[in-house]
Amino acid sequence: MPGPKLDPVPSDLSLPNQVDVVVIGGGIIGTSTALELAERGLKVALCEKGEIGGEQSSRNWGWVRISCRDPREIPLMIAAIRKWERLEERTGQRMGYTQTGILFTAATDREHAEYAAWSENLHPHQIDCRMIDGAELDRLLPGHRMSMKGALYTPMDGRAEPQWAAPGIAKAARAAGATVHTGCAVRSLDLEGGRVAGVVTEKGRIKCAQVVLAGGAWSRLFAGNAGIELPQLKVLNTVMRTTPVSGGPEASAWAPGFAIRKRADGGYTIADGTYNMVDLVPDSFRLMRQFLPALKSEWRSLRFRLSDRWRQEAGEARSWQPSDITPFERTRILDPQPIDKILRTSWAAARKAFPFFEGAEIAQSWAGMIDVTPDAVPVIGPVDDLPGLYIGTGFSGHGFGIGPGAGQLLADLVTGQTPVVDPLDFRLNRFFDGSKIAQMKGF
Repeated sequence: MPGPKLDPVPSDLSLPNQVDVVVIGGGIIGTSTALELAERGLKVALCEKGEIGGEQSSRNWGWVRISCRDPREIPLMIAAIRKWERLEERTGQRMGYTQTGILFTAATDREHAEYAAWSENLHPHQIDCRMIDGAELDRLLPGHRMSMKGALYTPMDGRAEPQWAAPGIAKAARAAGATVHTGCAVRSLDLEGGRVAGVVTEKGRIKCAQVVLAGGAWSRLFAGNAGIELPQLKVLNTVMRTTPVSGGPEASAWAPGFAIRKRADGGYTIADGTYNMVDLVPDSFRLMRQFLPALKSEWRSLRFRLSDRWRQEAGEARSWQPSDITPFERTRILDPQPIDKILRTSWAAARKAFPFFEGAEIAQSWAGMIDVTPDAVPVIGPVDDLPGLYIGTGFSGHGFGIGPGAGQLLADLVTGQTPVVDPLDFRLNRFFDGSKIAQMKGF
C-alpha cells in the first residue's frame, strides 16, 4: 500500500566529486541538517536511497509538540519550535505549521496526577502547560463525548504537514547551495587513516571529511557495516487520514485508543494513541539485553508478532563491499502494511468520542517504521571511534517535531560551533560507557 503523496523533489543529475559534508538520509533530520550546513557556507551533498521524506518523515502524525517529552529533549525542542515558527519564511516553502495546542486527556485520577506532575518540567522555561477541564476543555474539543478528569494542555504545541516539510526543506537546502541526490544509496564509508575520507554511493564516490548518518530505521544496518554498534530497533505505527469534515477541533488530541490531528486539507490524521506493533526479528534477540528495561516499562503499550519481517531481515546482508548491491538499493522505500485491526479500533474510538466524524470517510491508510533506541532518546553527535562520522537517529517517534532543532545541533557539532543545547544526553557512547540508561520520562 503506497504511503502519503509527497511533494516531489527532483534529483540533481551529476554527483559532485568532493564536498565538505555528505548527509545520508532525506528525512526531516537529514534535510534539516543539510539546510543548516548549506546556509553556513559548506558544500553539502544530500543522498537519499529513495525519495525525500519517503519513509517515516512523511508517515508520522504531524505533531510538533514539546509536551510529554523526556525532559532531556525539552531544550532542543524549544530550539526546534523557534525554527518552525519561521521555517516557511526562511525556506519559501509551505510547511503547514501552526500553533494550535495539543491536549493529552486524562481518564483517571492517576493519569491526571501524572500529567500534572509532568507539566512541572516546562515551568522553569516559562512555557504555558497546565491541566484544564470544564468549559475550557469543551471549547477546545467541541462536541466531544469523552468522560475525562481533565487534560494536559500546552498552547505552544502545534502541527505541520509531514508530506510537505522534508521535501520543502530539501528544496531550500538546494537553493542554499547543497546538491540533492534521490535514488542514490550510499553503500559505505570511504576511510583513510582511520577517519572519514568520503563515501561510496551506487553512482560513484564523493570525497568529504565529514558524514552525517540520518538514515532513520536503516541507520543501524549502515553503521554496522562500518563497524559501529548502534542499538536501534523498529516499531511499526499505523495511521489513517479522513476526507475533509467540519465541526472538529483545531487542537490535536491524544486519548485512550486514538489520537487526532487536523490536516491542512480539512481532514484529520488518526492513529492509535496507545499501541505500537513490534515485529520480532533477529535484532530483537541481539539487542534484548539493552532493550529489556524499556520492555519492562512499556510492555502494556506494545504488541509483538512474528511476521514476514523476520524472514526479510534475516535475509539482509549485514556486511558488504563498496562494489556490492546493498539492502538500501533492494528496498528503496520501506512501506509496511498498516494493521487492519488497529485501523478499525482507532476509527471506532474516534467516532465514539467525536460525532462530527460520522460525516467523514477514510481516505487513505498507511504504516511507517519508527527508529527506537533503548531509552527512547535520540542519538545526536559524533562517533568517538570514527572521526568524521556523526549520527542523528533513533528519534523514537518524536523526530518530526524536533527535526529542525536536531539539524541545528548536528550542524553545530559538524562545524565546531557552540552547540544550541548540551549534546551530552544524546551521545552514542551512553549505551557503552557504563552510564545508567534511564527509560524516557515522557509519554
